[in-house]
Amino acid sequence: MNQNPLLIVMLTYHDRTAHNAAQCFKQCKDASAEYWGIKEEGLPLPQMQALYREFRQCGKKTVLEVVAYTESQCLKGAEMAAACGCDLLMGTVFFDSVNAFCQQNNIKYMPFVGEVSGRPSVLNGDIDDMIRQAESYLQKGVFGIDLLAYRYTGDSSKLIRKFVSEVKAPVCIAGSVNSFRHLDEIKSVSPWAFTIGSAFFDHDFGSGFQQQINRISDYMKETVNV
Repeated sequence: MNQNPLLIVMLTYHDRTAHNAAQCFKQCKDASAEYWGIKEEGLPLPQMQALYREFRQCGKKTVLEVVAYTESQCLKGAEMAAACGCDLLMGTVFFDSVNAFCQQNNIKYMPFVGEVSGRPSVLNGDIDDMIRQAESYLQKGVFGIDLLAYRYTGDSSKLIRKFVSEVKAPVCIAGSVNSFRHLDEIKSVSPWAFTIGSAFFDHDFGSGFQQQINRISDYMKETVNV
């Protein structure tokens, strides 16, 4: 979708918002990343709202990723995104009710595809089926797709290449992006965006949260080695 995939910084660990997310953001709010997000679990709603206010005051685009599988849970996640003033809702199993709610509240919606389960989430399913799913959701007006590529139980590399090349809409590679090999693969297919959360807390890209963000932002601007 774009030459340099966007980094979405997730202040999350193992698919839940980090308990120290607010303090972490204060320490690295000047890092070179525009999109910041958390999960629907890990903090009470008032603390989530306060954190999103901090994001917006610093000029950030705001993301909520919801790991939920029933319609009521997914709709509750969408309602949380609206209550927090989020720009983007990622995750949830697709439901027409969630899609309608997002459209009514001017929230960009990027649902999961495939058979997603567990927390941390795991992705199963046939790649062609996922592409067909994505196309049906896009016809209903979703903004893009949340692809749990590195949580896939099959061939992640094949999934990324085929899905991004065939789905003509924003795709976000989400979950377990934790190595420069993954970054190289993401650069080579150029999806709209990718998320990193736990890997920052585990220092998979070096020391210091802000330093890791800046390092990845710079790295993604470098020319892909062919």
